[in-house]
Amino acid sequence: MAVPIDFRGNNVIPVGNSLDIETVADKAHRVIAEVETVIVGKREVVELGLVALLADGHILIEDIPGVGKTTLAKTLARALGCSFKRVQFTPDLLPADVTGTNIFNQKTSTFEFRQGPLFANVVLADEINRATPKTQSALLESMEEYQVTSDGTTYELSRPFFVIATENNVETTGTYPLPEAQLDRFLMRLKMGYPARDAETQILSRQTRTSHIEFIKAVVGREEILRMQSEVRDIYVEAALRDYIVDIVTATRNHPYVQLGASPRGSLALLHTAQARAALRNRTYVIPDDVKEMIVPVLAHRLIMRPDARVKSITAANVLEEIVKSVPAIAAA
Repeated sequence: MAVPIDFRGNNVIPVGNSLDIETVADKAHRVIAEVETVIVGKREVVELGLVALLADGHILIEDIPGVGKTTLAKTLARALGCSFKRVQFTPDLLPADVTGTNIFNQKTSTFEFRQGPLFANVVLADEINRATPKTQSALLESMEEYQVTSDGTTYELSRPFFVIATENNVETTGTYPLPEAQLDRFLMRLKMGYPARDAETQILSRQTRTSHIEFIKAVVGREEILRMQSEVRDIYVEAALRDYIVDIVTATRNHPYVQLGASPRGSLALLHTAQARAALRNRTYVIPDDVKEMIVPVLAHRLIMRPDARVKSITAANVLEEIVKSVPAIAAA
């Protein structure tokens, strides 16, 4: 068992039991290796997906068609070895189609609740922006509270609960933009991007006859994931680093091109993802680089930009990169 220390090398008192981060890192990297047998040349994206899982959050994968968004989600779900459901979002999808509904049982003359696809450990919400806002909002309670409510009755969801949503940001006809309240429920928003030339050549070579998704093996399981998430939350974060996180988030609220900055939920998301990234690096403590690497994927989708920023083609990522350079981390380094 590793003894928790801070990034200056000082021993610290563990929050709970001694951390077994070596095991967490080993299992996480085995999951990544399994996913990479299908997803080629996208290690950073795969790692960020694992970071979100370890931080007990959800991810939104947004990009153009055909770059592997759904493939990544399905492959990651298989490697995690948990129960898995897929929901293809369409304009006629109803909230009850996602959460579940009460069905009348003629034999017992009573209504019985039939669980929807949200009752799984890993849920793939494919093309989430094609459903109406009413159906999209059906995810809000489940993503934040880990429960669903139907006809006044609340049903607990099984843990871990990991939503992987995909979104096509090119075809806007017949789509409904995700409201800010729902975007904020996603721990991270990721982009796949085109593969490098060598990676695309490997894809063609590996999938000449068939996709390799069906050969993906479960590397971990439900109980192991829960233990890994628990270990990650005990990773040490020095007070100076917590101050640095608050300074970064506060800067988003005061930037001239930002209409609405990140909320305290964004601060917590940055903290928890930094802990998870430290775990992937086999460390029992967070360093400033852990925070810096998580800033754009965790905060960019939480910022609402002013109209003049859009006119000048200034994106949330541009603003965050500027903030990282301007907010000193000397006190935390």
